[in-house]
Amino acid sequence: MITVMLAEDQSMVRGALKALLSLEDDIEVVAEAGSGDEALAAARATRPDVALLDIEMPGRDGLAVASELAATQPECRVMILTTFGRPGFLRRAMESGAAAFLVKDGPAAELAAAIRRVLNGERVIDPALAAAALSAGPNPLSKRETDVLRVAADGSTVSDIASRVHLSHGTVRNYLSTAIHKLGARNRMEAVSAARKHGWL
Repeated sequence: MITVMLAEDQSMVRGALKALLSLEDDIEVVAEAGSGDEALAAARATRPDVALLDIEMPGRDGLAVASELAATQPECRVMILTTFGRPGFLRRAMESGAAAFLVKDGPAAELAAAIRRVLNGERVIDPALAAAALSAGPNPLSKRETDVLRVAADGSTVSDIASRVHLSHGTVRNYLSTAIHKLGARNRMEAVSAARKHGWL
């Protein structure tokens, strides 16, 4: 029996996924979680074969949970199932140790098949998204530029950003300016929007 832990913050979607997987004779949902922290606790408690994670969740997101599971429970195969089929998310998921990346509007029958495939050591990636990721190219932002832009996303001032990321005002301005230039944006909010669109934030 393949044991699965579901992490999805929308209870209706989580319930639908559980019902769908329960139709399979060889798959059992052994735990459910509505946030990243709950997902880690549930995975520690149940040691599932597969962790099926959404990206956007309260607290730690699915990519952070994937990284943590790769480090602490390498025998657990991580699958990302998301609404956000963005090339940057796919790259980050693979870097986080995920074995699969599927979008929620894919055919339902493919989910159970994908679970079996990752347990056989395969990587399963939505084909359209894989093609988009290849054409989009790598994230042009450095880690520091990404950090500064992420904090800037809520409209924080340079002073606020500097205190939150522990950098000088001048350094923050330089990172923002470089990020804006790299993304071909006119200002920081356009840069935030462009980075989010590609899944780089």
